Amino acid sequence: MKWTNVCIDSLGYVLPPHVVTSRQLEEAIAPTLNRVGLPVGQLEQLTGVKERRWWDEGTVPSTVAAQAGAQALLRAQMKASDIDLLINTSVCRDHLEPATAALVGGKLGLSRHSMCFDVANACLGFLNGISLAANMIELGQIETALVVDGESSREPVTATLERLAQADTTSDTLRANYATLTLGSGAAAAIVRRDRGDGTGHRLHSAETLSATEHSELCIGDVGEMQTDSHGLLVRGIELCSQTLPKWVETTGWPLETVDEFVCHQVSLTHFLECFKRLNLPLEKALLTFPQLGNVGPASLPLTLALGEAQGRIVPGKRLCLFGIGSGLGCTAMGVTW
Repeated sequence: MKWTNVCIDSLGYVLPPHVVTSRQLEEAIAPTLNRVGLPVGQLEQLTGVKERRWWDEGTVPSTVAAQAGAQALLRAQMKASDIDLLINTSVCRDHLEPATAALVGGKLGLSRHSMCFDVANACLGFLNGISLAANMIELGQIETALVVDGESSREPVTATLERLAQADTTSDTLRANYATLTLGSGAAAAIVRRDRGDGTGHRLHSAETLSATEHSELCIGDVGEMQTDSHGLLVRGIELCSQTLPKWVETTGWPLETVDEFVCHQVSLTHFLECFKRLNLPLEKALLTFPQLGNVGPASLPLTLALGEAQGRIVPGKRLCLFGIGSGLGCTAMGVTW
């Protein structure tokens, strides 16, 4: 995909108030860890995730997604009535129906001319949402879209801890559920609009996506449980990424060495080290947020982008490659001039 007339106008994000360390989670299942011969401290050592954040109990995804969306609107100096399309991309949802996007739209006060729908594609959802919005803008169907995501890991992690604390938990069960303990919470939003040609937006250039659906069962998640083949997901995901980025280089015309920042979906230190080694990329060109936030699903990449901007690391004129790997499997790379 290539775009000639689309930009990201602004970002919004919200971080939960409660910090939960990996050590706290492991202490909750210490008897199980002792029984299978794993010392407390392995979760942080193996994944690099020191802590993650949780919302207050009872917080629903639409509430925090709407808060992030309101921030993006404020930063863009726009009103809710300016939004033609709202796409919610979260894995977490308030209900099976209506679409969480409709609930977010109601909380923001969107007008009746606005389309609202959900896009679900694991950790690639936010990039998919931006791509869909960009395509509709390029086609002249809409002028402005709001892409949002609100994730909460409190419920699945708590349910997983309760399950792993059972006396019959085996090392195989622990291994299959370990990735769940890296999950974090957060909310992010981006306004995508037609480029006015006045240099006020962050220009979207291109995106490339590849899928490897033969590996679609490496990570299976439900409301209370996520079973993950972490090693298989790592190997197959990096394999797919190593095929996607060269195609993206061809599409966008940017050699990888000319990219200033790689804004990535955040999984773990092992994933980062292996991926960047395989692609021969300098790790210093990536802001790492997983040590403090964990894996926040589709919100992970836009949160990293927003935090990079807030910290003064991502500034106007920089070439960015936004890329992520999602269970399914899928990999997307997107080019943006900030």
